[in-house]
Amino acid sequence: MFAPVENREILSKKIAGSIEEAIHSRKITRGNKLPSEAELAAQFGVSRTAIREALRMVSAKGLIRIEKGRGIFVQDLSATTVSDPLHQYLKFNIERDYALDVIHARQIIEPSIAAFAATHRSNEDVEKLQANIRQLVGYDGEFDGLAKLDMDFHLAIAAASHNQVMPLILDPIHRLMPEIKKSVYATNDHAKESAVEWHGKIVERIIARDVEGARTMMQKHLEIAEEHIRVMLRAQSSEPA
Repeated sequence: MFAPVENREILSKKIAGSIEEAIHSRKITRGNKLPSEAELAAQFGVSRTAIREALRMVSAKGLIRIEKGRGIFVQDLSATTVSDPLHQYLKFNIERDYALDVIHARQIIEPSIAAFAATHRSNEDVEKLQANIRQLVGYDGEFDGLAKLDMDFHLAIAAASHNQVMPLILDPIHRLMPEIKKSVYATNDHAKESAVEWHGKIVERIIARDVEGARTMMQKHLEIAEEHIRVMLRAQSSEPA
């Protein structure tokens, strides 16, 4: 399946690239078992050390899983598998005070997603959105739970767009939101009521298949969310060190 690698200065990287290409081109399909380390070493004409390092690189990208005693398998990719690396990158590489960057990114992306949802939503999508709002109205627990319900609502709108790429774009961004939302709810007494009100307005427009109405309601909702974040940031800056 694989040809020997000649340039020994970047062996592991080249081997990893070859394995990834075999997976992407479906020469090895998901769920299938790769050759053993020894067999891979023989095919590539390298040491098992180089193979192990290459496999670690491919595994870090979520393309394979290494099961001790069983072998190496091509991972069955899911939305979470794909979005996890981007989420980890954002989490560890953006600056600590990233709340405004996140909301500005959402203001660019999410109004269009809401417009797509108004066009393509199903009755089942509507039921999920309405159920989420009912949960939000009746929720009386910790801020963590409120933040999750809020995130779930926006991801459900992305799913209602029936565009496979949109949830993948939105998920890593929204997974940065729980800490932000917890602080927003802690510093804004009316944040929950605002979320209930505007979530309801957005869903009304989606139900009516009002494309521009859904876009506008989402934009206004996120503008208010930005105001809440600015209140939260001012409150944090006034706290004693």
